Amino acid sequence: MAITPKTNRLEKITVTELDQYLFGQGTHYEIYNKLGAHFSIEDGKTGVFFAVWAPHAKEVFVIGEFNQWNETASPMMRNGEIGIFTCFVPDAREGQLYKYLIITRESKKLFKADPFASYAEIRPGTASKIFNSGQYIWKDSKWIQEREIKDAQSSPMAIYECSIGSWKKHPYREENNLYSYREFADSVIPYLKEMKFTHLELMGIAEYPFEGSWGYQVTGYYAPTSRYGSPDDFRYLIDQLHLNGIGIILDWVPAHFPKDAHGLAEFDGTALFEHPDPRLGEHPDWGTKIFHYGRNEVRNYLIANAIYWVKEFHIDGLRVDAVASMLYLDYGKEHGNWVPNKYGGNRNLDAIEFFKHLNSVIIGMFPGVVTIAEESTAWPGVTKKPEEDGLGFSFKWNMGWMHDFCEYMKLDPYFRKNNHHAMTFSMSYNESENYILPLSHDEVVHLKCSMLNKMPGLGHDKFDNLRVGYTFMIGHCGKKLLFMGQEFAQLSEWNEETQLEWELLENPLHSGMKKYVQELLTLYNQYPCLYQHDNSWKGFEWINVDDRDKSTYSFFRKDDSGKNSLLFVFNFTPIERPDYRIGVPTKGKYKLILNSDDKKYGGSGKKQPKEITAEHIRWDHREYSIPFALPSYGAAVFLFQQQ
Repeated sequence: MAITPKTNRLEKITVTELDQYLFGQGTHYEIYNKLGAHFSIEDGKTGVFFAVWAPHAKEVFVIGEFNQWNETASPMMRNGEIGIFTCFVPDAREGQLYKYLIITRESKKLFKADPFASYAEIRPGTASKIFNSGQYIWKDSKWIQEREIKDAQSSPMAIYECSIGSWKKHPYREENNLYSYREFADSVIPYLKEMKFTHLELMGIAEYPFEGSWGYQVTGYYAPTSRYGSPDDFRYLIDQLHLNGIGIILDWVPAHFPKDAHGLAEFDGTALFEHPDPRLGEHPDWGTKIFHYGRNEVRNYLIANAIYWVKEFHIDGLRVDAVASMLYLDYGKEHGNWVPNKYGGNRNLDAIEFFKHLNSVIIGMFPGVVTIAEESTAWPGVTKKPEEDGLGFSFKWNMGWMHDFCEYMKLDPYFRKNNHHAMTFSMSYNESENYILPLSHDEVVHLKCSMLNKMPGLGHDKFDNLRVGYTFMIGHCGKKLLFMGQEFAQLSEWNEETQLEWELLENPLHSGMKKYVQELLTLYNQYPCLYQHDNSWKGFEWINVDDRDKSTYSFFRKDDSGKNSLLFVFNFTPIERPDYRIGVPTKGKYKLILNSDDKKYGGSGKKQPKEITAEHIRWDHREYSIPFALPSYGAAVFLFQQQ
């Protein structure tokens, strides 16, 4: 389904019987064009049509700046049995604030933000805001057309995970020092291009009230947060990314929502969006509500929301947060605080069907758009097609790889030999899913240390370790994700209240790390062998996987052509190996194209031959081998042609 521009011609908006039927069936994929606040024309008058789903309400009123917040000035009429209330306000204008006043069956007053609002009042205010979303003129049609025919599985994906509010603070504003969407676009895009990232992943864009939630406790699922500007400002950011050849992924949170009084919780005085049984409808650890995935209208609300971000904002992918918490009924719950499914198990059957429906619709309607699961268990078939009893995601975060990698890298090198398997185990299950290797924000918060400070040793040792670790990540199968600041080895853990430690780039070790990550990503984008076959042994082959005593590893990556294969060699100890020999796949010349020990990256700078000819000496169960001085904490990448 191609994304087509909207007409700006004003029409009368109504909620028809068909709209209600489809919403009740859970298949009204553009319900956001009917519910919420939309400019309309009635009896020759222009104004705003309001519609809200509140089936258990006794009465509903819309109140706002257009009626001086008069509680009874604009009553809404119940429209059909499904419980949608509507009204037309001829005096409402763009930019005005509003809320719904819901009178419950017990005559209690609830003041609620609009669940379908496209814009919200700037925090700490909690009202919704009227916005005409049909005005922006997109310029990214070429990107959209190319995306539709692109195979994401065989294409490079180097993701820069980012929080707009803490990437950089505005240098000339003290009170509101956040970058706007437009200012962020003008600053981050040149940086992404310089560093060779292919995608930007944004944390916390849907409106949320509490800074400390990082955007993962959402109150406005259809509203880009007003912290950084208007919805059209956000469109500008995405448009500019696309015009510069960079994809955009949003973190999306259908797993839970907060209990804030103006939000979705007990929306019409009853458990409407959440499950009514608290054992199924609440996360005790998070203090949040769980969506009722068995209710058609709730599933529709979420699936239409995913479509909304893709269609209305040209998003290229959704990274779905906390998938495991949705799949398991007993997630984070003690015995007696959860309810088994009808078969007596702990699988959430409604959530499973929700994911199958979601992914079928998104991937079916929008070729080239990807869905990504943050799923932390060994749930089978996360990226398998729904018709094959999979969940249907495009990719899954490889949390197992992330855990093993971080635990190994934190070890004193003396003990790494006893944990050699941590760096090899992931390839034993690599074919089971389409993976992304994430070093995300979750790995650099809550006293887990920054990536640099996870590394053993002091000073140079930490940087040397991190360079060899990043090289292993880039060489390993799977798409790549780095959280902001990791590319230049930030010292501190991430703090949402402050900007990154950009001043560190004045230090040669930090600027050298940034340069090294740039070189790694340049290689990654340049050589198809690093991304063409990420979930198959067609693209990867171990050379030496068993050298635990020396803590060295070697493998090579290959593509279909065989013309430009890359050989990776790693030393995870501080012991230099001047007479190291490695078996190689074929005879011929091996060109050293990246050396982590190079002085410009912060290494020792010891000279290495730029090209080595393979010798007919059997080594590592191979007919040919090359001698190579392997530096301490060193990584080397060789280019060769397969015979």
